[in-house]
Amino acid sequence: MKLYYQLMCLVLFCTASISCKKYLDIVPDNVGTLDYAFRNRNEAENYLFGCYSTMQQLSEVTRNPSFTTSGEIVYPVLLARFFTDAGFQLIRGTQTTGDPILNYWSGSNHGLSMYKAIRRCNIMLENIDQPIDLKEPEKKRWIAEVKFLKAFYHYYLIRMYGPVILIKENNPIDVNIEETKRKRATLDESFEYVFSLMDEAIPDLPVVIENKSREFGRITKFIAMSLKAEMLATAASPLFNGNPDYANYKDKDGRNLFPSAYDPQKWRKAADACKAAIEECEAQGIKLNDRAPTAGVGSVSDEMKRVLVLQATITQRWEENPELIWALNYGFGYQGFTIPKLTTKAVSMANTYPSNWAVPLSTADLFYTDKGVPINEDKTWDYANRLTPQVGDEAHKHYIKQGYQTAKGHFNRERRFYADIAFDGGVWFGNGQQDEEKAYHVESRGIFAVGGPKSLNSTNITGYWPKKLASYLSTMDETFTAVDFKLPLIRLAGLYLLYAETLNEAEGPGTEVYQYINNVRERAGLSGVRESWSLYSKNPGKPDTKEGLRQIIHQERRIELCFEGQIGWDLRRWKELQEVLSRPLQGWNINEGEAVNYYRPQTVVIPVFGLKDYLWPISTTDVIVNENLTQNPYW
Repeated sequence: MKLYYQLMCLVLFCTASISCKKYLDIVPDNVGTLDYAFRNRNEAENYLFGCYSTMQQLSEVTRNPSFTTSGEIVYPVLLARFFTDAGFQLIRGTQTTGDPILNYWSGSNHGLSMYKAIRRCNIMLENIDQPIDLKEPEKKRWIAEVKFLKAFYHYYLIRMYGPVILIKENNPIDVNIEETKRKRATLDESFEYVFSLMDEAIPDLPVVIENKSREFGRITKFIAMSLKAEMLATAASPLFNGNPDYANYKDKDGRNLFPSAYDPQKWRKAADACKAAIEECEAQGIKLNDRAPTAGVGSVSDEMKRVLVLQATITQRWEENPELIWALNYGFGYQGFTIPKLTTKAVSMANTYPSNWAVPLSTADLFYTDKGVPINEDKTWDYANRLTPQVGDEAHKHYIKQGYQTAKGHFNRERRFYADIAFDGGVWFGNGQQDEEKAYHVESRGIFAVGGPKSLNSTNITGYWPKKLASYLSTMDETFTAVDFKLPLIRLAGLYLLYAETLNEAEGPGTEVYQYINNVRERAGLSGVRESWSLYSKNPGKPDTKEGLRQIIHQERRIELCFEGQIGWDLRRWKELQEVLSRPLQGWNINEGEAVNYYRPQTVVIPVFGLKDYLWPISTTDVIVNENLTQNPYW
């Protein structure tokens, strides 16, 4: 009882003290109930799920810095708010040090407190021996899960802030207040700590989830190995591996917090980890999805089935997706923002489901031609006249409405373009129609078009929708019915391309690098990299050099993982986000009804992104309260 009152007094003290609440390692506010929380196995399991809770909340894509700042989707500045849209406004230069948007350091402005989540994990580890009815095998698994979570929360901070404060263990309750003001570790120390936690966790994690009805979503060995591979690739990437922009960034003790020299061995370690993760995933039956869905599918062509294979890669049911490595339990809740209005009845839903998540032209232009090379490299593709209107024909009837005028640039594109993006004149299979001949198509030219501008709120400002983020089974008519899905965090295609990337950086072009890129391309209906470039590219030797193949792999990842909340992280670690956001983001001239006037690019957002924006600022208040902290570079 004496300990209980000590804990309660400390909690009350922290509540009364404004400054105390700002420290990174105070005792959590639930500390008075810890004895109860670990009195038996069932209560301890509830606390374990509490350790998972912060991670599960990250399934909310609007608080994902990668999803909202990648430039893949733009969102208009509106008077009405359907959700917290601050993350989408970051590319407009709205970030401040006074109140950072998506603040994951101390947890504010639609961000979550990662340090609070880490402290919760530490409490779990400190008290795991208390429940006398907890069997040893289960205890080992729980410890491994919590170590994984602790590594993940630290890693999330590293991606955003660079060097972080490592909370290896919580402070004792009677610690001197000055000792709570911890210092940041160096970047290499930060990464090494998360790697060590993963190495401790992996051996004791289950190989697969046996009881899927109760435990699907909990961490397995192949999830942890795949995430560790991603962590190592991040550490090896230009943002963090000898980045000259951070060479002179020191803490108040004069220590360099970033590595000053590039270390090529980091790529070797990342490649080895990717290969090990792939082997473990494949041993557990994970493979690229190649099955067309059958639910809600009636009479459709073989070509439409191939498109549906690509559409269903992220939207099919979790337990039916052979490619899924890791996803969170909560579903993607924004399909009403990604589906265009396809019928006159659907227009009545505009105030609730506004269809206004828009894809810029620059994202649509990423996708290859049907020859498997970029649209500006394909010597058989009419790049100069891509904006010219052209009428849908028999050869493209599976993708474009026959007899409908659309841009010439929508013809002769790869299948992922048609699976991922909805455009004026594009065929939309689903939305309650099961036969391909009855499939809807998008009409978005001008205010009188069904899918065109309707109001300030329900307007797609570019004329492109992220079709990939909508299940073909979801319907929007006079009512809206969404068929739920979980957005993947890691899937096998992404891991294949990560291996190709890391192996190319470690060794340069080679048979195995091409093989893993081609595994992904083949599913999309494309020939191999070297064959496509040699036959159709204006730069046929591009895949034969490390630099050229690097560009190809980066574009391949941006296409394959488009809209999945991954590319923003990739563009940051590659130091390419500044280049992507250095140009105005454009869309079509959406208020025009005639095709010749509609297909004229218009600027919709002028991004504001500088060198400082690669890392998040730490709140000014946190820097003031903890005298050991220095603000991140250029802020």
